[in-house]
Amino acid sequence: MRSALAYQALSAGAGPPEARKIIRAAHESAVPAMLALLDAAHARLDTERTELRQAKRAAEAISDEPIEDVRPADSMSISELAAALGVRPSTLRHWDAEGLAIPDRDSTGTRRYTPAQVRDARIVHQLRKAGYRIEPLRTLMPELRRTRRAEEVIAALAARDASIEARSRALLDGAAALSSVLSLVTGNSGS
Repeated sequence: MRSALAYQALSAGAGPPEARKIIRAAHESAVPAMLALLDAAHARLDTERTELRQAKRAAEAISDEPIEDVRPADSMSISELAAALGVRPSTLRHWDAEGLAIPDRDSTGTRRYTPAQVRDARIVHQLRKAGYRIEPLRTLMPELRRTRRAEEVIAALAARDASIEARSRALLDGAAALSSVLSLVTGNSGS
């Protein structure tokens, strides 16, 4: 029963494959391995939380950028935008194919990003860094183009924040339950 409770919480916090590894290590009394797996799960959540904070700051700044009074010369090529974002041009082509950051095309078919499209690419970049997958972004980005950008992006990031907090709490609950399992397996009272 205690193992099932530990697995359930660890699964919610770290995912089923990691939960299985952690529970297996506890049952095998491989305490150093078990603790290393727990530490790695906590570290991943910490990294996600740090990237999310960065994405929130960037999305707020990006969404508030004025794009009025732009000139055609203000647009960027795919190479220029890729360099500015620190991504490969193939990443921008993928985002274009997925409908996330769609550039204009000149008469030769060359991609040119207007300031509004650059902003879209910057928002996609920050949301991807914050852990958003392509599928949810396919739904989110058209909405962002039609509605108030800042509020929608902030709401999406807040949802991600809530998800990280829930997983962190689940990992904490799983560690507590795991301590109980470990006491049974090793015969310790935990002291």
